Amino acid sequence: MTTVVLTLEEDLALSVVRFTAEKSWADAGADVVEPQVTRLCLEAQESILAGKWLELASLMLTSAELVFSKESEKYLECIFTVICNLVKKPESLDEAHEMAELISTKIAQQPSDKPALRLKILFNLYNLLENPYSRFFVYMTTLNLAVNGKDQRELFLTISNVLTENKSSAKDAFKFLTKYLATFSGEDAYTMGEAKEEAVRTIIEFVKAPDMFQCDLLDMPAVAQLEKDAKYALAANSTLLKSYGLVHEDCIAKMRLMSLVDLGSDESGQIPYALIKDTLRINDDEVESWVVKAIAAKLIDCKIDHMNQVVIVSHCVERVFGLHQWQTFRTKLATWRANMSNVISTIQANKVTEDGTGAM
Repeated sequence: MTTVVLTLEEDLALSVVRFTAEKSWADAGADVVEPQVTRLCLEAQESILAGKWLELASLMLTSAELVFSKESEKYLECIFTVICNLVKKPESLDEAHEMAELISTKIAQQPSDKPALRLKILFNLYNLLENPYSRFFVYMTTLNLAVNGKDQRELFLTISNVLTENKSSAKDAFKFLTKYLATFSGEDAYTMGEAKEEAVRTIIEFVKAPDMFQCDLLDMPAVAQLEKDAKYALAANSTLLKSYGLVHEDCIAKMRLMSLVDLGSDESGQIPYALIKDTLRINDDEVESWVVKAIAAKLIDCKIDHMNQVVIVSHCVERVFGLHQWQTFRTKLATWRANMSNVISTIQANKVTEDGTGAM
């Protein structure tokens, strides 16, 4: 007789099936509970042995739904973590997508029952998926679950926290944190105050990140309010940066690079050494080294004209990409299109001339 050894994930799945089955049938009496629990556990084991992961997920969700309103969020999070992890079992991306659709649809069916937990479960599921179509489906389901501004605010903060906890992409965590801050607009002082610590956290993450230079944080009311709060004033609190794990010299270095990017955005395409020196507050002999640092960070493409003491910029990263930048981009595209049209017209005219000459 062959002995089947289950993996840890499969063993956990069976434990969840037993736990949720016992809870959902608890009111039926001992003579009913045990046969039902045994039946569900056997079905789950058969699905595991046959590799029918979609069937297993469906079975587990049915019991989990019945206990959702009764169990604590701590237990429910554990239950759904096990269920969500099943999406990694199928070899077929199509089957994994079906499972993702099934799980996310079930989670979103009762949005008013523990909404914060549902959002967290959905984003945990999103984080487990590899297929971009599956991730998009779960993401849209999550957004639909957060129907109003307050829910979306909670959603963005939850997503950012989950990404940070799971040590996922720092840029993605930062992106959702800024989305959270952007929801605070036109709020009263008390409500706006709720965002202060997250605004500080956002600034810290931005300053610490060696590869992040694009942001529009200063345009956000949730961030701008910190300027009026003495608690966050550097001049009045010499230990402020240290308390947040920041090094003064690193902050200065990042601000200098960002200032250099701003100078490179000038339409003239040229930055005099003297302007760089004054703007960055550095010595004459440091100008070229800071330009090299900006090039190394891929913030700017340029040539250093040492003789004429000027930096000739061919391209630079935009610190903020808003309406003005889109309008500039549109103008450049229109110019490019007109130039291409002229080139095509010239080629066609030359071809007609050549054909006429050949026919003579």
